Amino acid sequence: MPHVLVRPLDLTDDPTAAAVHRVGRAAYAVEAALIGFDGIPALRESLDEMRERPLHWIGAVAPDGAIAGFLAWEDAEDGGVCVDRLCVDPAWFRRGIASLLCARIPADRPVTVTTGAANAPAVALYERLGFLRGEDFEPVPGLRMASFSRNPAPCAPPNR
Repeated sequence: MPHVLVRPLDLTDDPTAAAVHRVGRAAYAVEAALIGFDGIPALRESLDEMRERPLHWIGAVAPDGAIAGFLAWEDAEDGGVCVDRLCVDPAWFRRGIASLLCARIPADRPVTVTTGAANAPAVALYERLGFLRGEDFEPVPGLRMASFSRNPAPCAPPNR
């Protein structure tokens, strides 16, 4: 595991927002190639549009300040967490960054996430982390998405 610090990201900071936007576009370009669909909304999202999203942002930040990856989620009306995006800079692929970020998803709340069904690395990640695969769906013709969920971690029984 590389030495990175997971911390909240402040997208009101211009250099941070620009770095997040760059990492997101690079990561989604890889996913687009994997799933054969280049219409991923985040690929066309402007920096301002990204910043306007009401999301919680955390990042894996290298000692030199580079953002190795980030996770953004929104609070669901039912009290759960909807992961909006999990992106790792391609230069940091296969170093545990995505797993490290997922470990910061609140464990006491239900979690939902979707990814391209043909995105084998993401599907394997969510399955390895104990997410249950739900129904696949097709939001637009030719694009199959996989849905995953994780229930809150059960409470430990009280000591008696």
